[in-house]
Amino acid sequence: MFIVLDTNVLVSALWSEGSKPSAIVSATVTNHFKICYDYRILEEYRSVLSRPKFNFDKWQVDWLLEQLTLSGISVIAKPLPDVRFTDESDRKFYEVAKFCNATLITGNIRHYPEDKCISTVADFYSSHLAT
Repeated sequence: MFIVLDTNVLVSALWSEGSKPSAIVSATVTNHFKICYDYRILEEYRSVLSRPKFNFDKWQVDWLLEQLTLSGISVIAKPLPDVRFTDESDRKFYEVAKFCNATLITGNIRHYPEDKCISTVADFYSSHLAT
């Protein structure tokens, strides 16, 4: 199964070991899911996760991004200019998800257009990881 992770999922995963976001990221790193990304997403991941306010260790950020890139698929997504976003920085995640026919997992579903490919962390966890 192909997925795209909004940056807020990675932040939550690093903040809360054992949480639903952490379980999703762990399942991705262990190849249970295949993450899709592009250069824009990787740049945002690194930029956000490196912010001083989060206080994540550099080695944590480097290790996580290395694992995601090694286990994932890098793409060049087709632009979707006709889709409206209140926050244009979210567009890249949606474009990659649509290009890869992937599920976009986010903690901020209201930032995206209504689309069956978009899932909340809780819904995705319940559907694919809950035992």
